[in-house]
Amino acid sequence: MGIIGTIVIGFLAGLVAKFLHPGRDPAGFIITTLLGIVGAVVATYLGQAVGWYRAGEGAGFIGAVIGAVIVLVIYNLVTRRSASNRV
Repeated sequence: MGIIGTIVIGFLAGLVAKFLHPGRDPAGFIITTLLGIVGAVVATYLGQAVGWYRAGEGAGFIGAVIGAVIVLVIYNLVTRRSASNRV
């Protein structure tokens, strides 16, 4: 499936992560889908490092959603801290 499949899964995972992430999310549609793609890529490579996936095999949808939620939470923590430092 390769990188294109990872991007497609990441796009869908980003959409699901936006709905699963609790609280107010100021990130827009494009930021959330990009974070979903990053989460899917991270989940793919982390899964390969741990041994859950083989090389060339992408993360499953659930792994991509978990990766996207983690990246979304980190993004929100970083943006909140930088916003609070401006005040």
